[in-house]
Amino acid sequence: MNGAIELDFWDIGFAAAIVVGLGILLAYYRLGVTRTLSIASVRLVVQLFAIGYVLKFLFAEGELSYVAIMAVIMLIVASSEIMARQKRRLKGWRSFGLGASTLFVSSFAIALFGLLVVVKPDPWYLPQYAIPLLGMIMSNTMSAISLSMDRLTSALHDNRAIIEQRLALGETSREAILPYLRDCIRTGIMPVVNSMATAGIVSLPGMMTGQILAGALPTEAVKYQIIIWFFIAGGVGFGMAAALKLLEMRLFDERQRLRLDRLS
Repeated sequence: MNGAIELDFWDIGFAAAIVVGLGILLAYYRLGVTRTLSIASVRLVVQLFAIGYVLKFLFAEGELSYVAIMAVIMLIVASSEIMARQKRRLKGWRSFGLGASTLFVSSFAIALFGLLVVVKPDPWYLPQYAIPLLGMIMSNTMSAISLSMDRLTSALHDNRAIIEQRLALGETSREAILPYLRDCIRTGIMPVVNSMATAGIVSLPGMMTGQILAGALPTEAVKYQIIIWFFIAGGVGFGMAAALKLLEMRLFDERQRLRLDRLS
């Protein structure tokens, strides 16, 4: 099959014209998001071109140390994003530490499993496989963790009286917040479940589309996309469960008291 069609800056400019038109439409309706759209668009271009050159360097060098540095940077940025998205987050750097630890345990563990057991590139840390695989798992896990944590802290804040009444009646902290935990986990996992259920019918997932555009056989692209979605589902589920458990442990003390004073 033929390789991907090369694009130039004029092609990017023509595509950007669509966003310019959208910005004009949003300004007409005075929604107040035109500036945000402009900044996001500029960041998109700058960040993607920057990472393009970084990945070009990584792919050329192929050193484990460079891959590890890139993975650590991804972990730090993702953990900071989790902390920034919280309306009521743990005081200090605890939200960052909680997000980083759960992301590391879930995303890195599943990415290593995928590289060593499933994909098996040679060497196992080959950047062409390691960085995209880790990035896709981590980005989805990051979104689920931040969403579920924000939802849980909001639920505990809004239903404090009910939870404390249940605690006073003898329920454990887990029993008192179990309905809210279930709702948080359901909220976090449903986007992944919906994407998996509609993949190939409503949409062609990103990795599969990229491989097809690059000239790979569609049947081979499908195999990669299937295992990626399984990895993402595992990372999202396990990472979210671990994050909510650690958050629960922090928001209740040894006497089973709800400690919302530990939130900013």
